[in-house]
Amino acid sequence: MIYPRKIEPIFSRLATQYPIVTVTGPRQSGKTTLCRKVFPHKKYYSFENPDIRQRAVNDPRGFLEELGNGAILDEVQRIPEILSYVQGIVDEADKSGMFILTGSAQFELLSNVTQSLAGRTALLNLMPFSLFEAYASFSGTDIESILYKGFYPRIFDKKLNPTEALRYYCNTYIERDVRSLLAVKDLNSFEVFLRLCAGRTGQLLNLSSLGIDCGVNHQTVKSWLSVLETSYIVFSLKPHFKNFNKRLVKASKLYFMDCGLNSYLLDVTEPDYLKNHPLKGNLFENFIIAELLKQRFNTNQNNNLYFWRDNTGHEIDLLYDFGTTVFPVEIKSGKTVSSDFIKNIEFYKSVNPDCKKAAIIYGGDASYREKDTWFVGYKDIGIFENLDAHCMLKLPHT
Repeated sequence: MIYPRKIEPIFSRLATQYPIVTVTGPRQSGKTTLCRKVFPHKKYYSFENPDIRQRAVNDPRGFLEELGNGAILDEVQRIPEILSYVQGIVDEADKSGMFILTGSAQFELLSNVTQSLAGRTALLNLMPFSLFEAYASFSGTDIESILYKGFYPRIFDKKLNPTEALRYYCNTYIERDVRSLLAVKDLNSFEVFLRLCAGRTGQLLNLSSLGIDCGVNHQTVKSWLSVLETSYIVFSLKPHFKNFNKRLVKASKLYFMDCGLNSYLLDVTEPDYLKNHPLKGNLFENFIIAELLKQRFNTNQNNNLYFWRDNTGHEIDLLYDFGTTVFPVEIKSGKTVSSDFIKNIEFYKSVNPDCKKAAIIYGGDASYREKDTWFVGYKDIGIFENLDAHCMLKLPHT
């Protein structure tokens, strides 16, 4: 089964405007499937195939000349030098939509793309499924199952056991990507590091503490985190700075791109384990923030997501920054709205009088508005997709 992807119309449009479209994202996020679906008539070549890779390395000009009007070139970071030859071909042809490039290692691919193809390529980020790509309906699906299963497409397409699939994913990632990107001599230490990161989901990053707990130094932790982030395994949420006469924290917060991988690394092997799990709130927060980040990527918008926290512990889980306006969002896993849900929002408004509107995303079903605050059940978070500087949310039933 091929699942429709939200990004498809934007992908098609960009191919009519640029000679090259480059799609990056984590392994198994569906890049190849998406490219072949949107451009079914284009020739397809994967540089994971050693025969094709060798042909392209030995005679890049000859290989590309065979492609005529272009092609889909998959995992192009495996042969970064070919991008210079692609540049020459598109400059001479002066046509839109010639080449579709994909790659899994963000920094390897993009460093070469920006050097060789600046101004010639559009860039798209394809993450694992969004909530609404994965679930056409929520019949029989509870939040624990969502947090446990995650959103890697292959788990849905092949109906795989999530624990098994994510174990193989971790093993493949560690063996393949980490060994190639870093000189990691002790893979056991790296595995411990991954699990420690999972246990710190939604917490402020403390590199020294992480290093002490897994027996490596500060610089090693920084290097490992960089690889995890540039491989789309984790992402950091930056603090939002504005002078409210309060001392603000400067550390970022750590999240996983996929909540299922996060759960797996916490040894969650059944959805029911999450009902009373001590980190369920962190996992729910991770799930929501990752979903809202996917919305930005899937609509080809910049990442404008932050958090806010002062030195006395007042915190806003998520803050949209539109330049002239900000929109604070609190995230609560509880299924019943309580007065505690809005305390931090009220405090934030008191120190930032320019902020008038806000939202609470929670683990329940009902979505409604009270004055300038929206209470949004997690199944309705699609309404944030069109949030802009006007900061108005349209509830599904209105």
